[in-house]
Amino acid sequence: MTLGSHQQCVGKSQDHLTPKWIIDVLGPFDLDPAAAPEPRPWDCARVNWSRNGLDMSWHGHGLTWLNPPFDRREVGQWVFRLAEHNNGIALLHARTEAAWFEPIWQRASVILFMGDRLKFYRPDGSEQPHNSGAPPILAAFGAEAAARLEHSGIPGALVRAWEWRRA
Repeated sequence: MTLGSHQQCVGKSQDHLTPKWIIDVLGPFDLDPAAAPEPRPWDCARVNWSRNGLDMSWHGHGLTWLNPPFDRREVGQWVFRLAEHNNGIALLHARTEAAWFEPIWQRASVILFMGDRLKFYRPDGSEQPHNSGAPPILAAFGAEAAARLEHSGIPGALVRAWEWRRA
């Protein structure tokens, strides 16, 4: 059994809207390449793409917000794209043992291991009845994203520097 093995997201809905307070604290953002489908109760960025963000060019879109689908078969592609873009913040589960977490260890400027689990929102704007079921992180890529995260005041453990070693 691995840490968090009781989690199941494959085959379940991937529409878990970011709590608005996070966007209010960290934003504004220019691009959300993994936005929830419309209608949605709030936008997380000026430009919002629903699920086709992996097929689009992020170049020239500025500071990116990323709350990707949590499907373990897909999340790594999103994390890699944000690491390549190097200008944004991702909301993810703290699956530090997962292969998809490697771009965060290798390239993120700052990681915030959030102090509390989150409750996401449904497309109608109502809060999910249960928390996300896993500890959340915010990973910042690039100087502007790092500064926003460092000055956000969001409770948790902020990690600014580490040495990456492959086991």
